[in-house]
Amino acid sequence: MPTGTILVADDDAAIRTVLNQALSRAGYTVRLTSNASTLWRWVSSGDGDLVITDVVMPDENIFDVLPRMKKMRPELPVLVMSAQNTFMTAIKASEKGAYEYLPKPFDLKELTSIVQRALEEPKKRPAVDLDDAGEGMPLVGRSPAMQEIYRVLARLMQTDLTVMINGESGTGKELVARALHDYGKRRNGPFVAINMAAIPRDLIEAELFGHEKGAFTGAQNRSSGRFEQADGGTLFLDEIGDMPMEAQTRLLRVLQQGEYTTVGGRTPIKTDVRIIAATNKDLRHLINQGLFREDLYFRLNVVPIRLPPLRERVEDIPDLVRHFFTLVEKEGLPAKQIDQGALNLLRRYRWPGNVRELENLVRRLAALYPQDVISENLLEQELSQPSVSPMEEESQETVNLGGSVERYLSGYFDTFGDALPPPGLYHRILREVEYPLISAALAATRGNQIKAAELLGVNRNTLRKKIRDLDIQVMRSTR
Repeated sequence: MPTGTILVADDDAAIRTVLNQALSRAGYTVRLTSNASTLWRWVSSGDGDLVITDVVMPDENIFDVLPRMKKMRPELPVLVMSAQNTFMTAIKASEKGAYEYLPKPFDLKELTSIVQRALEEPKKRPAVDLDDAGEGMPLVGRSPAMQEIYRVLARLMQTDLTVMINGESGTGKELVARALHDYGKRRNGPFVAINMAAIPRDLIEAELFGHEKGAFTGAQNRSSGRFEQADGGTLFLDEIGDMPMEAQTRLLRVLQQGEYTTVGGRTPIKTDVRIIAATNKDLRHLINQGLFREDLYFRLNVVPIRLPPLRERVEDIPDLVRHFFTLVEKEGLPAKQIDQGALNLLRRYRWPGNVRELENLVRRLAALYPQDVISENLLEQELSQPSVSPMEEESQETVNLGGSVERYLSGYFDTFGDALPPPGLYHRILREVEYPLISAALAATRGNQIKAAELLGVNRNTLRKKIRDLDIQVMRSTR
């Protein structure tokens, strides 16, 4: 029979009653309070074996109290609950020393299971202050699927475990990788990303591990690789399923031995990086086809995270739309709102391009239309294009871009009346043009970057940099 005293703090009487009944039935002694000051008095006097508390209390935010609790009683497990179900809430709970974070509404069976585990195996977590960055949260959404991701990320922040992120294109895999880095123990080190699909297969090893002078034709000087650049920080291997077998073998050796040699080099180099990999492919299927090493898969898939497509989390669309409108307003575009009919239309849309497609749509709406409120009728015009694949869709956007720019220019200055608009118009137009233009060129050349660079009339290295910066997915050539 479980034993122990549970201290419960929540200003909602109904929640206190439910928790009291559930925990008492489980065999625990329960003490209830509606404020943080009483909870602090109990903890400071040595009462209680575990704390369950809400974040926002009438007299104080629990995140201001939690560091004092952990300093006085570092062994005391604290379960934090919150209806403010954001990524930052989960991260703050972990960084401030909470044993676990539970979004409201919570599952009573899960809560009692966590209580039992916490009392049987109390854990100490380092308490690291986290700056209040709520306005700049990297991940947005309050759906159950996103809540589970927040909880997993919070548990991983103070570890160096290798993570494999799986999700369709546009779901935010690099955002998750950056969050793991920016709020983790390696936050003061570099974050280096490399997209396997955007680099010629014969250059991937040199990009990853660097090369010595004369290692191959054109290697006129020694060059550092991404492992060297990421030393002490995080290396994000995006689209790992596109890595050729030869590079897979070398990567496996690095993960096993913690060292590598440059291309053309002989001296082993020690490496200290955290690896985060991502893919939109089924690696198990690639293994069965002989295209991906099974032993490498197990080395990378230590902690798997699946990012849901937007169609599986449509309840997050209003928050995402507001978030993107806020971002574009900070970039100098006019403030916009969206009516309920338009939101309902967004929820019904299939979103083949996921969150990235939604962000691009919001940017177009903010840039091209003078209306302060985006209506359902206006949105229907933007979403009325025939159903096409994502790559074809990007190409179609480019075809229609000239008319879009004309609409933008004709309506943009009218929005500000006699006043001058904020500076940066050139770069805003350029940003709207580059993504669909480069995507269309890659689509027309079946992903052949050399031909795409020729088509665009730019240097190949310039194109590769643009592909990385804009996070453009490159279709593999079949020619």
